Amino acid sequence: MSLQIEINKLTAIIVDDELHGRENLKLIIKNYCPEIEVKGSADSVVSAIALVKNHSPDVVFLDINMPVLDGFDFLNEFEDRKFMVVFVSAHDEFGINAVKVGAADYLLKPINIKELKQCVKKLLCINGKKNSAKPVLENNKLIISASRGFNILNIDDILRLEADGCYTTILTKDKKNSVISRTLKDFEESLPKEYFFRIHKSHLINLKYIKDYSNFSGNFVTMTDGSKVEISRRKTPEFIQRVKTFLNTV
Repeated sequence: MSLQIEINKLTAIIVDDELHGRENLKLIIKNYCPEIEVKGSADSVVSAIALVKNHSPDVVFLDINMPVLDGFDFLNEFEDRKFMVVFVSAHDEFGINAVKVGAADYLLKPINIKELKQCVKKLLCINGKKNSAKPVLENNKLIISASRGFNILNIDDILRLEADGCYTTILTKDKKNSVISRTLKDFEESLPKEYFFRIHKSHLINLKYIKDYSNFSGNFVTMTDGSKVEISRRKTPEFIQRVKTFLNTV
């Protein structure tokens, strides 16, 4: 079974009274953040309101200091805001107010590409949690919500799971890996603890598919598919005990 779930792009608009600011951010997003599709840009609050009504964006990249009406005035126009907000400003003194209005992030000009990419990861995480439910376990099958329904995966097919921020890659016996917009913690809480153990902040393994363990030059477990997975030093004693318990019950 393949659970290749497509991660939808986020649509966005850019609001900045300076042409250079709008074009620069749009170009950086295009070159470094393919998860974001810029639907339009506005040079004022009035034109930005029109863009939101026309495009219903997932996120608004919003300048604060603009003539006549500023970024906060723009947000005041929406009683039931459906979009996420990322403030983009050359000034850092608006941080507290940004938190108060529920901004997802705050980027300083000039734009740091690494910080922008981290911001996009956060936006995808927020959007994923908003649009999907936690995985549910029923009769040894994991039910995972998808954009248009759900998928079902037999837990015996899962070798291990690997975290990447707010995303989790599920690696299966048939090597048809899947990327799910839920955290590893969500899966750790859903999967049966007698079979699955989190050996590292980024790794959750199925004890059934351990091939061997080595503490030479670090702590590693080799899975039956040949992959080597690091075990954190803090987790090692508990891991060894869990393996012993598992072997005594199978």
